[in-house]
Amino acid sequence: MNQKKQSGRRDFIRNSSLAAAGFFIVPRHVLGRGFVAPSDKLRIAGIGIGGKGQSDLAEFVKSPNASVVALCDVDDRQADKSRKRFPNAPYYHDYREMLDKEAKNIDAVSVSTPDNTHAVAALAAMQLGKHVYVQKPLTHDIHEARVLTEAARRYKVITQMGNQGGSGDGVRRMKEIVDAGMIGEVHTVHCWTNRPVWPQGIPTPTGSFDIPNELSWDLWLGPAKKIDYNPAYLPFNWRGWWAFGTGALGDMACHIMDPVFRILPIDYPSDVECSIATIWKEMWNDTMNTDSCPPSSIIRLSYPRKDGKGTIKVSWYDGGLLPQRPDELLPDEPMGNWDGGVLFEGTKGKIMADCYGANPRLLPTRYMTEKTLPKETIKRVPEGHYVQWVNACIAGYGKGQTSSPFEFAGPFTESILIGNLAIRSFMMKNPNLKGWNDKYLGRKRLLWDAKNMKITNFDEANQFVKREYRDGWKLSL
Repeated sequence: MNQKKQSGRRDFIRNSSLAAAGFFIVPRHVLGRGFVAPSDKLRIAGIGIGGKGQSDLAEFVKSPNASVVALCDVDDRQADKSRKRFPNAPYYHDYREMLDKEAKNIDAVSVSTPDNTHAVAALAAMQLGKHVYVQKPLTHDIHEARVLTEAARRYKVITQMGNQGGSGDGVRRMKEIVDAGMIGEVHTVHCWTNRPVWPQGIPTPTGSFDIPNELSWDLWLGPAKKIDYNPAYLPFNWRGWWAFGTGALGDMACHIMDPVFRILPIDYPSDVECSIATIWKEMWNDTMNTDSCPPSSIIRLSYPRKDGKGTIKVSWYDGGLLPQRPDELLPDEPMGNWDGGVLFEGTKGKIMADCYGANPRLLPTRYMTEKTLPKETIKRVPEGHYVQWVNACIAGYGKGQTSSPFEFAGPFTESILIGNLAIRSFMMKNPNLKGWNDKYLGRKRLLWDAKNMKITNFDEANQFVKREYRDGWKLSL
């Protein structure tokens, strides 16, 4: 290129109003139908990009309207595949640094870290006006769920929790059947899962280990109490430890119990009680481990109906425990599916669905062909849970809609985590008392004041409503 042409090009770029507005922005109409201009895409940053985070990002970019522009993970080993898939996206270890440096370049954030850091990462993004997609459970504890629910309103951003079944056809069909009165008034619900499929109810790991070079251990701990690195927690088994995860209930209830909250007129429970599996020897010798979630549990919750028509009893079973098999189910018919299921009992009949609210069927199952089922009246989500969020973000706050916005997912998560509060209360012990039967204090029905987020008849349980954060981490609106 000769000097005259170079000078002319420089003058054009310097003087053009297009340069001031962003020279490389290409309007959609210039590209034609079927093409999406880079300026029209939702620019997503991923926090936690290995494992589930990796698959989440892959789902978002199935939409031509989404691009991944920044990446963050505390473990380079877990981040490897996503970094290779999105090589042009800047990569960070600390999400706080990423949000500080990339704020102008991102529109939305996906959070798929261990439960321990969901809330702090999501709130930091929301406070910058970024839309957020947060994996289930929405938060690690009850207080955090209330904070994120309020933050979504305050900062006016599009939100979605990662309970994909909430956008499925199954839960919508189930609601149509229940709303049509085909099983009468629902009074009892049973929910169950095959989880945990990771260690729970085991001693706290010990030993001295060097921190891998690829891992930022202090960042992995996040708000949790500082402890020495141990490979027993990574990359998957953190789910079974209260400091980082929420156990079988937190992992699967947002999938399995979604129909309960989406269909029935309930929000917060009035009371909760539970029982857990442990080893008699451990209890007798006062060695029951309270750092780890129990190997199995049953949780029973009572929900006042919002229409004032009594109470709905909801029971949860995990770790291989199951409700009684319905008499209406034939001996060889499956009860739910491998991951679990949900069963509604009404005054006129029963309906069951698999995990994610999939494959709803009246019991006995022959009713699905013998009876006249209601017409479809609820709008489906053919684009799926992930692309629905992408589209809603592009439409903007007040226009775009999602299946699990925090106004739904927040109270739903609170209600689930009350079950964990009951479990942890059950496992509490008082060192000032003698004898295992007296030391374990939590064996009672706990009364819940939802407005004030407080157990009213056992104050010791309230320590599990809100945890203490390590210095350098905060959760404040």
